[in-house]
Amino acid sequence: MNIPPELIAGAVYFCSVFAKAMQQRNVAFMNYMLVFPISYVLAIADITVWSMVAVAAVDAATNDTIFAMWFMAFCIGTGGSCGATAAMYLHHRFFTKKRFQ
Repeated sequence: MNIPPELIAGAVYFCSVFAKAMQQRNVAFMNYMLVFPISYVLAIADITVWSMVAVAAVDAATNDTIFAMWFMAFCIGTGGSCGATAAMYLHHRFFTKKRFQ
């Protein structure tokens, strides 16, 4: 099974934005125990997605297929918006005190 790199980049960016949104909520609600592991998830996801974008950009430049970059941007944008929404929902559901619900 050959999965297009654009879809993989979108999935990785989902994880990246999910982790960023969770980290922001952890800082706001002082969840100290989750800050360190999420920082490492952030580093891995960001390095992975931007490496994939760099490879796709070089490939698009050498093959004159600029459409691939638009598709990459669409997949990454969709993954990011879904990741942020999922993080807000899950953090509110599992980590917010009852007084805020």
